[in-house]
Amino acid sequence: MYIIDHVRLLARYNQWMNGKLYVACRGLSEESLQRDRKAFFASISGTLNHLLVADVLWLKRFHFHPRGFISLQAVTALANPVSLDQIMAPSLPEWQAMRERLDEMIMNWSSEMVEQDLDVVLEYRSMSGEARENTFGDLVLHLFNHQTHHRGQVTTLLSQEGVDVGSTDLLALMSSERSMK
Repeated sequence: MYIIDHVRLLARYNQWMNGKLYVACRGLSEESLQRDRKAFFASISGTLNHLLVADVLWLKRFHFHPRGFISLQAVTALANPVSLDQIMAPSLPEWQAMRERLDEMIMNWSSEMVEQDLDVVLEYRSMSGEARENTFGDLVLHLFNHQTHHRGQVTTLLSQEGVDVGSTDLLALMSSERSMK
């Protein structure tokens, strides 16, 4: 399996897990979603919104890759987040709609990408304006690792609410995909 195949697998895992989170969350009241649970981004909703913020930030940066990914063109129309805890979608249906658009964009982008794209050094600015640079492959890995980290926090918060998300293992997705072949 080539590295690019792993990137595409992580894009599918991202979409799969976000779908599972939506299903788990839709049984909760708005109050339960918003309740401050003393998590890093306070609530289930706050953590889900942080993932939207981070994905928009990274996809906007990735749009400046020299290859100019066509699939990321739509992200340029989205407002630039101004803080990591910004509320991008104030309700679960709005979160789901934005999440599905971003996940589809990530799926298309991963399909558009080729192995050589990962070796490019990408220059970007942090939210504080600091100039940074990293290899694109490392930044892509960070995007998916960051998503997994915060989704893990959400599954813990849901578990505290008595909601079982089910298996979150990447291997569960891989086994499911194998059985469908």
